[in-house]
Amino acid sequence: MTSQNQTGPVGVGIIGAGTISGQYLENLTSFPDVTVHIIGDLYPEAAQKRAEEFNVPAFGTTQDVLDHPEVEIVINLTIPTAHAEVSQAIVAAGKHVWTEKPITTVPADATALLEAAEKAGVRVGGAPDTVLGAGIQTGLRTLREGSIGAPTSALTLFQSPGPESWHPNPAFLFQEGAGPLYDIAPYYTTTLVLALGPVTSVSAVGSKAREQRTIGSGPKAGEVFDVTVPTQVAALLRFESGQNATVLLSFDSPHTRTGFVEVYGTDATLAFPDPNVFDGDSALTEYRGETATPIPATGAVTGRGLGVLEMARSIRAGVPHRAQGAIAAHVLDVMVGIETAITEGSIVEVSSTFAEVEPMPADFDPFATTL
Repeated sequence: MTSQNQTGPVGVGIIGAGTISGQYLENLTSFPDVTVHIIGDLYPEAAQKRAEEFNVPAFGTTQDVLDHPEVEIVINLTIPTAHAEVSQAIVAAGKHVWTEKPITTVPADATALLEAAEKAGVRVGGAPDTVLGAGIQTGLRTLREGSIGAPTSALTLFQSPGPESWHPNPAFLFQEGAGPLYDIAPYYTTTLVLALGPVTSVSAVGSKAREQRTIGSGPKAGEVFDVTVPTQVAALLRFESGQNATVLLSFDSPHTRTGFVEVYGTDATLAFPDPNVFDGDSALTEYRGETATPIPATGAVTGRGLGVLEMARSIRAGVPHRAQGAIAAHVLDVMVGIETAITEGSIVEVSSTFAEVEPMPADFDPFATTL
């Protein structure tokens, strides 16, 4: 593993050559501060196809990526149920981990991963890195500047009729491990904890409008599938700092309203942009004001892979990276807590925490050569 004292691009390897890998590769192969050396997959032919598409010099198996001597950060793009095992193997190989969401599917596995990484002297970073984009980061800088006074509460909304009308194979989005809670909440919850800090407890209710849904497009159009998880979730989060936030996530709404994140303060309201994208302006409405003042986004808007780049630069500089594994683990705890609260009808304590991170500087340039 390369030390922080060295210079030059940070070596990267990718495990998992599925759809999302294309978005990562498009960006990472254009950032001068990182070099993608190899792609591995359970099916090496899939890795080969991606390697050829993005001019990556090597491809192979998972083990080939772990054994590559120039790889410092391994990006885990496997299916969620494999995240814990693959990330532990990356740590055991002495390499830093960047993992797609969720960090693991079980909180105890996330804790074990973070402990193993600390013991091995490597880092864990986790998606979503949309929150590192210009949109959310501009909102966070505005918040830190005291523009709304003391933050008191927040409201987030994601409402849609559900993805079955356009998704060609949507059944998994309505079953265990998905639903609006696990599919959508990571973006909104990560934004909330970056804005207000760690969550200490949650309460929630859930429901589903229909027991079955019908695929609306693609070769499976007309097929009916079962809905096995709540398709509307309403949660109340309580924060360590004393504030609270209301979270509504729905696949049951007849109309669509997404990207709604507002933080309320003693002096003003700050509306963040959609946390599921990297760009978008914020808006500030003064106390009792009727007109919102736009706050143009400044920063990086490149797309997935931004978190890997920020982590790489932080490794070289010997400073903490921003999309920390501890934050991803805390968000997982919150989501599992919401699920438990729905099932048990109780208030669920959240025991994990994380250290506050500073917003990214407005002049962070992914395409600059800094190493």
